[in-house]
Parts: sequence; structure tokens; C-alpha cells
Amino acid sequence: MQHTLVAVFDNRSDAQNAMDELLASGFARDNVNLSSADLSGTATTTGATLGSTHEEGVGASIKHFFENLFGTNQDEHATRYSNAVTGGQHVLTLTTDSEPEVERAADLIERFGPIDIDERHDLAGNAASLGAGAYQPATSPSASAGSMQSGTQAGNLSGNVAGSRTDSLQREATVAQTGKAAIPVVREEVQVGKRLVERGGVRVFSRVVETPVNETVNLREEHVSVERRPADQPINPADATAFKDKTIELRETAEEAVVQKSARVVEEVVVGKEVSQRQQQIKDTVRHTEVDVQPLKGAAIDDDTYYRKDWQTNYASLGGTYDDYAPAYRYGYDMRRDARYQGRNWDDVEPALRSDWDTRYGSSGASTWERMKAAVRSGWDRMTS
Repeated sequence: MQHTLVAVFDNRSDAQNAMDELLASGFARDNVNLSSADLSGTATTTGATLGSTHEEGVGASIKHFFENLFGTNQDEHATRYSNAVTGGQHVLTLTTDSEPEVERAADLIERFGPIDIDERHDLAGNAASLGAGAYQPATSPSASAGSMQSGTQAGNLSGNVAGSRTDSLQREATVAQTGKAAIPVVREEVQVGKRLVERGGVRVFSRVVETPVNETVNLREEHVSVERRPADQPINPADATAFKDKTIELRETAEEAVVQKSARVVEEVVVGKEVSQRQQQIKDTVRHTEVDVQPLKGAAIDDDTYYRKDWQTNYASLGGTYDDYAPAYRYGYDMRRDARYQGRNWDDVEPALRSDWDTRYGSSGASTWERMKAAVRSGWDRMTS
């Protein structure tokens, strides 16, 4: 979808500087045009298409240019802009395919002081001054059938090219047509939920550790000893086997240390989770809007005149002066506007008003509630009416 930005300048140099700024900021020269009319009645359109200036007649040629820009179904816009050119003003137009690009261009052009010709048209009632600043769809002659071109007519560009101006104009149009306007009352609400987050934990490692062990053990060893001793004695007749072969064996023994290991479970490390519940008090603020309705004084009769007339009619014959009753009128008027009593009727609030009145002005003397109640009621009804 194509979007068109239109800005009107009183000064030719401002319009030219704005155009140069657009080109320097990367906008295609083919999409930028500057339309002006000199004192001789010759209109010029500095178009980016050929990078040159074309001279044409002021009347139909300029109007034809804007009809091509906005489409034939936007004849009013085309007429007003052509009248702006022939009236000595300078119209800068930019066509782009992106709405963000339109907003960027609007920020650039704003620095060069485009005029608000809507305001001029409203003040002067002159059809030659065109309303500007609205964001409206316009048929694009270069688009295929059924497509639309968004045209932004920018006078005094505010930087928020489309949305806010459109809403404002629509609200003003609604008030003008129906005589009513809706003011939204906004209230924030708090929703408290829960989410699971990690708060830490433990990681348990099991590893093998070698510890040196020193033990002392007593070991027994046997050794064979052979000893030869000289002897000289007769043989015992009983030893008949003395001359037989004989073998005697003695073996040596020794104890060796034997190491044997056995594993035993001496401790258990149990890892688990315990679940507990806790309460947390959430404190925050919520916002809401309140709409106060205050009556505007009419030109026919003001409050003081109204109250003096009421006093003259109802209380002057009872004695005293208007100044004695003026605080009662004002009290009733102010209490009707008090937020505590909004939307409540007189019978409901009278006890509270009586108590407050006695506190302020006393329950005896010339300003008792019974004497001033009717005047307070008149002030209350005056505010209501």
C-alpha cells in the first residue's frame, strides 16, 4: 500500500530545504515533488522523476497533478491543494510504501516549519486555504484495481502523523454530529499468580579416598641348628641300629603377615526434598481514572444573582441580611460537588450535613441548622440543576 505525505510551506526556501533533507536522508528522488507558483502565474512542479522543473499553467495542470496524487474521488483535497499552490504557497509531497517511512519523513519535515492550513481555513473561511493534518485513504492511480493509497496531508506535523490526529478528528466530528462525547473511565486490576523458580540446592559427590594404615604384627620363625660335639664312650649294646642307614629331617617354619580387607557400611548420606508452605504479602498500586463533572455558569444568571433572588423571595421577610444566608448557599453548593456525596439524594445526606454544619458553624445562635437548612438545600439544588 502506498502512503503519501503532503506538507505546505509559506516560504519557498523552507520547502526546498525540507525537500533536500528528504533526499539526503535516503528517500528516492522519484518519490519527492515540490509544487509552487511564482508571481507571473506560472506553476512549477519540481519532480523527482526527471530531476528537473516543469512549467505548466496554474489552473487545470496543478489540479490535475493533485488529482493524480489523491485520486479523483478526493476532488476536494485536490482542489484545496491546487488553490494553496496558486495562492502562493508551496506544497511538498512524498510517496512511499511504508508507514514508518512516512513517520520518519514527517519528523524530518517538521524541523522546517510547515504551516497548519486547516487552522487558517477555519479562521479565514477561505476555500483557498486547505485543511491539513488528517490521515485519510485516497485512491492511488498507479495501483491495481481495488487497492488504496494512504495519503497523509501534513500541515503542522506533530510527529505522530496518523493515529492521534485521526482519533481527535473523529471525536470532534462525533460531538459535532450527535452532541455527545464518551470519556472512558479506566481502572487497572492486579492479578497475582505463581511461577516455579530455582532457589539453589545441593550436589552430592561420592569418591574413593586412600588412607595409609600402619599396623604392627609379631611373626614367629623356626631355624634348624646343627651342632657337632666330640664324644669318646663305648656304644650301648642296645643301640643295635647304630650301623644302619638313618635319615632325620627337620623343617624350618616361619609366619608371614597376611593382609585381608573387608568393606563395611559405616554411614549413609540421604538426599531428599522437604516441602513447606509460606505466605507472601503482595503490595502494589493500581491506577484508575475519575471523571469530575462541573457545571459551567451560564450567561443569563450567575450563582450570586440566583442566591440573592432566592433570599429576597424566601428569607428577607424573616429578618437578617443576605450575608447571613450566603454561607449556607455556598455550603450546599460545595457539598453537592464533594466526592463523598456524589450520586446521593438530599434525604440520604442530610444527617451527615447537619453534623458537619454544627461542627463548622455551631448549633446555637443565628446560624442553626434548622434556620439555614432550606438555604443549604437551595445551594444543593442549584448545583444539581
